Amino acid sequence: MHILFISRYYYPEKAAAAVCVGETAKRLSKYGHKITVLTTLPSYPSGIVPQQYRGRLVQTEYIDGVRVIRTWSYTSPNSGFFKRVCSYLSFGCLAALLSLKILGAPDLIIAESPPLFNVIAAHLLSWRWHVPLIFWVADLWPESAIQLGAVRNPCLIKLASWLEGFTYRQARLVWAVTASMRDTLIRRGLPPEKVFLLHNGVDTQRFYPSSRSAARRALGWGQGFVILYAGTHGLTHGLNTVLAAAERLRGYPAIRFVLVGDGAEKSALMAEARHKALYNVHFLDPLPHEWVPTLLAASDVCLAHTRKLPIFEGMLPMKMFEAMACGRPLLLAVKGEARQLAEQQAGAAIYCEPENAEALAATAYYLYTHPEAVEQLGRKGHAYVKAHFDYTNLTHKLNIQLQKLLPEAALHR
Repeated sequence: MHILFISRYYYPEKAAAAVCVGETAKRLSKYGHKITVLTTLPSYPSGIVPQQYRGRLVQTEYIDGVRVIRTWSYTSPNSGFFKRVCSYLSFGCLAALLSLKILGAPDLIIAESPPLFNVIAAHLLSWRWHVPLIFWVADLWPESAIQLGAVRNPCLIKLASWLEGFTYRQARLVWAVTASMRDTLIRRGLPPEKVFLLHNGVDTQRFYPSSRSAARRALGWGQGFVILYAGTHGLTHGLNTVLAAAERLRGYPAIRFVLVGDGAEKSALMAEARHKALYNVHFLDPLPHEWVPTLLAASDVCLAHTRKLPIFEGMLPMKMFEAMACGRPLLLAVKGEARQLAEQQAGAAIYCEPENAEALAATAYYLYTHPEAVEQLGRKGHAYVKAHFDYTNLTHKLNIQLQKLLPEAALHR
């Protein structure tokens, strides 16, 4: 089949969506499918487009055997909700029109959300070519944005809710990345046979246990017990709690929190850390994704943290799988499905309540003083992820789902 992915984010961006779509797309191409990704100019999270991508409305490149078509859209930093919505809408509304002449007829479309407005392009192209649509749901939007307080405008909420519901009805299949999302969609009235569960995962050929000392030499790090947070510094992550926990651990200078990445909240977090003279908190710029295995290897413990909101109880952060694959234990401040998987099933994490600085500090101190627990958690996590969340195995399961649509797709060739 000619399979078209529609995603606002793609390589060389480091956003979770870019990695998930990229890892899946390049593996599907090995099954003999022609894979095209329709995306926009890389700019996440700074809003700055690299020089080599500027000056054209449409451009094509090949990455790992995947044809990537990039169309112009309005870009903005990952801060300021109104500007971000304008950016999302411009891609959703323009991508199908700008790419139509060079795209070629796909047999199947897979539209990834969030952002939800990707599906505008998906619907336009699905109607144009009369081909089935798979709606890949990585977040229940706009519900999550409403709970965060990021969306308050009743007209926008009504429009987004209508678009979400319309897409669920029109999609041939709905792909949920967590069991909680799947169950929620079925409770909302989607037929169970229309919703399939397939988790995100990790490339265990790139992410695997390696020497901590060698990784620290490569990064220029010194000694100490490093608790690493690697990812977006945004509204959803509640990283002020990390600073409050670090404040409680001032008396243990060997315990260091290292926060790597970028996002809407980073400048405020850095200012707060300076104001409180938190010398045990270090902020680093984002690294290319190929450096993430080295970054994880250099840590003692990896932190996954979200706000304490119901919507995040169905979340499985990609950073969780990458840390486990690298044999690093998780300090897990994520409720619900993530806790069930990482702590209870894999035995790879110690849980503490989200947005509870005292609990976070106490758990960090426990891990610092129990190296045998750190080693055991890391070992169990690596074994579990390799058995259940390797992208090669997950893509095989996806291909089986796609084969069920092959007769329907063939009608449109």
